[in-house]
Amino acid sequence: MITIATWNINSVRLRMDQVGRFLQEHAPDVLCLQEIKTIEQSFPHAAFEELGYTYRAVHGQKGYHGVATVSRIPMREFSRHDWQDNGEARHVGVELDGPGQGLILENVYIPAGGDVADRAVNPKFGQKLDFLERMTRWSDRIDRPTLLVGDFNVAPLECDVYDHKALLRTVSHTPIEVETLGRLADAHGWVDLGRTFIPAPQRNYSWWSYRAYWRQKDHGRRLDHMWASPDLAGQATAHRFVEETRKWEKPSDHIPLITEFDL
Repeated sequence: MITIATWNINSVRLRMDQVGRFLQEHAPDVLCLQEIKTIEQSFPHAAFEELGYTYRAVHGQKGYHGVATVSRIPMREFSRHDWQDNGEARHVGVELDGPGQGLILENVYIPAGGDVADRAVNPKFGQKLDFLERMTRWSDRIDRPTLLVGDFNVAPLECDVYDHKALLRTVSHTPIEVETLGRLADAHGWVDLGRTFIPAPQRNYSWWSYRAYWRQKDHGRRLDHMWASPDLAGQATAHRFVEETRKWEKPSDHIPLITEFDL
C-alpha cells in the first residue's frame, strides 16, 4: 500500500509547521507541493529530513510558483517541463524506485489565468490555455503508468463550484477552460480519482478564497486534482480530502488530497 498526497501550500517556508503537522497526522508516503514560493537552496530540507522525508525533488523560483515532491520511499527526479514556455517553475516529475517501482508521478501547478476570461485582453488567460494545450500533446505520448496531480486551477464539473451559473464567466470555471481541460483528460484517458471515489454531485471542494468567510458561505471550488493512467486507476483503493487544514491558523487557501494505491 502506498499513499500519495498533493497540496498547494501557498509558501512552504511560511507554513512548514502546518506541513509537518499534516505529515505527522496523515503520514503519506509521498507529498506533492505546489506554490512553494522558494528556490531549492532555501527550501526547508532539514525540516523534511527530520520528518523522515529524505527524498526530495524541488523545482522552485524566488517568491512565486514552484513545485516540490518529498518522499519517505526511494524516488528520483524524472522530468521537468516548461509547458508555459516562459521559464516559470511549475512542474517536476519523479519515478518511484522502492515500493511502487516504476510509477511516474507528475506534480504540476497550472497557471491561474488572471481575472478576465479573454486572451485578447488578458495574456495570462491565453498562457493558461496554451499551457493546457502543451500538456495535452505531452499526455498523448505517455506510455507508462502515471499519476498526474496538483493545482489545475480548473473546476470542470457544474458541481465542482458552489454556484455553476454565477461562475460561468469566472476564470477557473469558464466553458473554454473546461473544454480545454477535457481535451487534456481525453489525450491519455486520464481517470479523475476525485470523482471516481466521491462521485458527482457530492460536495468535493479543495479551495476557498481568502476573501470570503469560507465556513459560513462554503463558496468552494474543486481546483486540485489527482488523475491516474487507466491501468493505474484500477489500483487506487481510496481517496479523500483533508478539509481540517483550512481551519488551521493562517492556512493555505487550498487543502490536501490523498489517494491510496495497492501497488
